[in-house]
Amino acid sequence: MPERLRLRELLQATDPAFRRSYALLRRTFPPSELVKTSEFLRTFRERAAGVWTDFLWHMVVGERGKTLLGCATGSYIGSLNVGLIGYLAVGTRLRSKGLGLRLRDRLRQAFEAGARRLHGHGLDGIIGEVEPDNPWLGHLVRYYGAIPLDLVYFQPPVRPAEPEVPLVLYYQPLRRARRRLPVAEVRKILYAIWRRSYRVTSPLEDPRFRRMLAALEGRRWIGAMALPPARLRGPLHE
Repeated sequence: MPERLRLRELLQATDPAFRRSYALLRRTFPPSELVKTSEFLRTFRERAAGVWTDFLWHMVVGERGKTLLGCATGSYIGSLNVGLIGYLAVGTRLRSKGLGLRLRDRLRQAFEAGARRLHGHGLDGIIGEVEPDNPWLGHLVRYYGAIPLDLVYFQPPVRPAEPEVPLVLYYQPLRRARRRLPVAEVRKILYAIWRRSYRVTSPLEDPRFRRMLAALEGRRWIGAMALPPARLRGPLHE
């Protein structure tokens, strides 16, 4: 009888599943989008030191026995009461079988726990970055009410030699229906992603970040963009 699927959060970098997870991420993401192992290790050390305040990072995995099937990472940003999906990857043979959604739901549970501790109620929304033609984005829009924000957005370079990555930033509302966000809120989201999640020391000094802010000038609201046709196949990740 096959072993049951187990979803769990990794709490230590010494967990054997961490190395397996990073290997899966390397197979799924191009170097321009994947942070170095050292960044994950630094975050585990911060967690162990008990220095986190309102920014809480999580890594969850799906396993059968000792076999890793998928993993997901993300951060709860308490000041905005949103969860940021970082990476989500599933083994090639298991894509389109629901494991990606289960990993994402497990990550959301971790975000919700942080929201209840800090605010006394649930999470306001989930944000994430994805390629415009990835079918995963269309799924989130159709079935989960996600808003693919109509703005210029760059993922900051994760390595100095790599260029910035143009992606779509989406917002999935959870506590109330929303079709657009005020520009003031979007500015805070952009800054939190670059400064808190990607650890960019001075986003306002980066010409790419200033370009994103400049594109918001004169606008009061940010609604949904029109999406291009989705790829027929592609990795299930954000």
